[in-house]
Amino acid sequence: MKSLQRLSLLSIFMLCLVLAACGSTASSNSSSPITLRVFAAASLTDSFNTIAQHYHQAHPTTTITFNFAGSQALEQQMANGASADVFASADLANMQKANSAGLVKTSQIFAQNKLVVIIPANNPGGITLLKDLAKPGVKIDMAAPSVPVGNYTLQALDKMAQSADYTPAYKAAVLQNVVSQEDNVKAVVQKVQLGEVDAGFVYLTDVTAAASQKVTKITIPDSFNVIAQYPIAVTKHTAHSDEAQAFVQYILSADGQTTLASYGFIKANGK
Repeated sequence: MKSLQRLSLLSIFMLCLVLAACGSTASSNSSSPITLRVFAAASLTDSFNTIAQHYHQAHPTTTITFNFAGSQALEQQMANGASADVFASADLANMQKANSAGLVKTSQIFAQNKLVVIIPANNPGGITLLKDLAKPGVKIDMAAPSVPVGNYTLQALDKMAQSADYTPAYKAAVLQNVVSQEDNVKAVVQKVQLGEVDAGFVYLTDVTAAASQKVTKITIPDSFNVIAQYPIAVTKHTAHSDEAQAFVQYILSADGQTTLASYGFIKANGK
């Protein structure tokens, strides 16, 4: 009888050890380090790198890695099987393409942006006004029409063409002066900084403190400008859905919005 009691106690003890081990494993798994891969428009490079640092400080088990490129290139990469947890686009069109292809969950607008023209600090083209972009011999760089910023640029030129101050001839002359089309906005910034062209169409947020030492900006009036909409979404094939959604929510939070605003982005609510 005593042997049976000892056996029962031993069995209970062993069961407790097993349960404790399972609990320890579950606890360990819940805090296991993970890496979120975020595909983000090139214009988000500086702001998102800062956001990732802040987010990691608050969530030390989550590391954010980025793939920055033109939104059209990122969408194509995902369509071809590239692994991503979050997609942040610089336009609605490429997010819609990703959604139609079954690549992302519901998206939300998290930021807005607008266009400016930048010229090298030494201004070799003698450009002081938007109208100077139409002068013969001026070398202009812009993104390709398939790139969000390139498409926005064409929209802005369309608006100007409809104005009596600029006319369709202005748009035609500006496009005639385009000597290169890039696959992302950072490439436009780089060519202007290097003085390879006389002017380029970029986002306001691309005129960073560092860039301001090498380029000067010319404002495009709001009546001709285009407000760029930036949507963000968790991908459907992520292995870290909860963590990816938590990162998206941080972007939309007051802290995330404040960081974006510090880099020149217009907040999602337009304020």
